[in-house]
Amino acid sequence: MEEPGTVYFTGTAGAGKTTFVRAFAEWMNAAGYDATVVNLDPGLEDSTFEPDVDVREWVRLADIQDEYGLGPNGAQVAAADMIALKIFDIKQAVTELKTDYVLVDTPGQIELFAFREASKAIVDALGGDRSTIAFLFDPALARNPGGFISLSMLSATVEFRFRLPMVNLLAKSDVLTPAQLEEISGWSEDRERLYEAVTRDTPTPDVQLSTELFRAIEALGPLLGLVPTSAKEGTGLDAFYQSCQRVFGAGEDLEPSHAPSSE
Repeated sequence: MEEPGTVYFTGTAGAGKTTFVRAFAEWMNAAGYDATVVNLDPGLEDSTFEPDVDVREWVRLADIQDEYGLGPNGAQVAAADMIALKIFDIKQAVTELKTDYVLVDTPGQIELFAFREASKAIVDALGGDRSTIAFLFDPALARNPGGFISLSMLSATVEFRFRLPMVNLLAKSDVLTPAQLEEISGWSEDRERLYEAVTRDTPTPDVQLSTELFRAIEALGPLLGLVPTSAKEGTGLDAFYQSCQRVFGAGEDLEPSHAPSSE
């Protein structure tokens, strides 16, 4: 059996990573594929989320706070390094579950995943060469040009840090109007539309800064577009799967592991 593809889900706090991971895992199961969900957030408080492998079995935020007298932020930083020390135990737990995809839900605070040296060790140990990162764009930020550029820069920074293929997702697209969705999609595909929006909608004192950020994005390479998705409505999940398969299988579909669900 071929090694599973590993997808790391990240993005700004509130982008809906956990909800999307759960929805995509359900979509894969319904399509006849196996997906193993891994929670890497030691402070996760969502009682409805039941991952297959849970970092809280080894590292729990509340325990770190109590033992070391740390606040939530300090405990999260300490936890990131502790997880790296337990990563081979986590890897063993994942390996024991035969699967097509490993879906890794990273901590809500993106800096804990993107900018800690321990995270690179975790990614190397868990995913190997068959890994990609899904970066979720929060529509509340993405629907104005400045916010869109900021998210694009953050996505590019994550890609630079890990040197892995990236899939950019527009999360919660159901909260956008059709006009807003079309506009954001246009910015992700057409440099000129994005530049015009930046210069038109940015206050005069900030135009130069926004323009320089735009030029920086331009220098990074071609815009790769966004995959509009909605965990609530189930839209875009098949398109996201196809994006992942272009990374893992040159675009070819997986052979179903079991009969597709009728639910």
